Amino acid sequence: MEFGDILKVIGEFGRFQKRLIVLLCVPQFLSSFHLFSQIFIAMEAPHYCNASWIRSLGLNLTEDQELNLTIPRKPDGSLEECYMVTPVEGHRRSLQLNSTERCRDGWVYPGKLQPTLLTEFNLVCGRKKLNEISQSLFMVGVLAGALVFGPLSDRIGSRNMILLTLLLMGCFGVGAGLAPNLEVYITMRFFVGSAFGGISISMAALTSEWVGASHRPFAMLITHCFHVAGQIGLVGLAYRIREWRRYQIVGSVPVLCLFFYIWVLPSSARWLLTRGRVQEATKEIQRAARINKRSIPEELLNQLPAQKKGTSGGILDLFRKPHLKKITLIMAWLWFVDSLVYYGMSHQIGDFGLDIYMTQLVFGVVEIPARVSCIFLLHWLGRRKCQAGWLLLGGVVCMIIPAVPQTCPVAVTVLAVINKAALGASFSTTYVWSVEVFPTVLRQTCLGLCSVSARVGGIIAPLANLLDDIHPAISMVLFGVTALVGGILCFFLHETQNRDLQDDTTGALAKDYHGDVLRIMVYLALSTAD
Repeated sequence: MEFGDILKVIGEFGRFQKRLIVLLCVPQFLSSFHLFSQIFIAMEAPHYCNASWIRSLGLNLTEDQELNLTIPRKPDGSLEECYMVTPVEGHRRSLQLNSTERCRDGWVYPGKLQPTLLTEFNLVCGRKKLNEISQSLFMVGVLAGALVFGPLSDRIGSRNMILLTLLLMGCFGVGAGLAPNLEVYITMRFFVGSAFGGISISMAALTSEWVGASHRPFAMLITHCFHVAGQIGLVGLAYRIREWRRYQIVGSVPVLCLFFYIWVLPSSARWLLTRGRVQEATKEIQRAARINKRSIPEELLNQLPAQKKGTSGGILDLFRKPHLKKITLIMAWLWFVDSLVYYGMSHQIGDFGLDIYMTQLVFGVVEIPARVSCIFLLHWLGRRKCQAGWLLLGGVVCMIIPAVPQTCPVAVTVLAVINKAALGASFSTTYVWSVEVFPTVLRQTCLGLCSVSARVGGIIAPLANLLDDIHPAISMVLFGVTALVGGILCFFLHETQNRDLQDDTTGALAKDYHGDVLRIMVYLALSTAD
């Protein structure tokens, strides 16, 4: 007897599963803050060199006169941001106005600005790249979390991993808001990223393992929609709270309020069975049946597959078995592309020429219908066609954006919004497809490896934007080419629509793989004969 047969008896999408989805939607909503929070606290701000040295000369000048004597002007008449007149000793007539140098005593930020990450740690001029490096190191943390927490989740279970990562995310998120310097802030954000890398894998696994095949896309995509809703809520929080430390703490504390999940979040009965813990699995199944108001016969419980204890898989199976190797490599590329293009576009939000708050709001609003449409398209077209379609659309849009004149910021923003919606839908489709193609005994390990690939893309994304200093089209062309390649590779994977999850490494997909090999050999033989 397979676990899918048990689900049909206790209910594939009853009150128990709906309550589970609600519980997982809350951390999905809150985790958006940590992914995109730095966009708002490191926004560009007017600045120029601190030239207070001139006051020591006792010249009794006005502020405008001081600026005219100490800060060079650009051709358009605005103040130079990164250079100042070389300081001198003596009287006013000894000033060498043609001699300039880089800022040596920090910067001045005119206007009554609330403290931001950029202004407090001076992430401007020569230190500007530290912002992108900080974002990349956050993604390094997400990668580390996928490497560590993915396999660990297979050992301790997705429920326990969710509880652990929620605690880590809340504590280190608050710690980032209390950081005394940039180095400590980056370190705190690294651990927040590690927690995010673990919780995203575990929530996907726990959702897929409790919901029937026909309802699985709906369940997973609803949680993804709450992740997008979190991005929309983030805009309101950032607009309301401009002081970055209070903003960071207010966005992190709610995660710690989910401590009660210890008593309400269920374990995966399917995972317990693969570990041979039949008694614990039985309790979870009976609990689900009771909440769904279903009765499960005792003789059915006695048939639970206790032999699953010996049906375990190792990470080497991914490379020993041809069908798993192909699936893993292609899925890893799809995750890489999703992350690279999705976050690459997100980090460029301030470069489109429109208000950053409005642009981020639109980015979030259009993603919801795009992800909701996946619920219906996955049932209508299947996983493979949807995944390929979204990636090909995103790739084509990326190739068009560099051709649009910079004098048309609205057109660029519209194309960016289309791309963001397509990649958001692609990300959701990838999650659904991934949990279906990998067996239960290796699912979270495989998702961890795919997540590692995605985080490599996330690390490269902000750094790829630095290539625009060489030519403004490089990053977009890079995003477009990788997305187009991913769309083509989708056709080399199998369709998993309406199939039950595999529990071991010798399931139906292995047979499909050998069938494909046989069909290819027959085709080549016939072609040669002709």
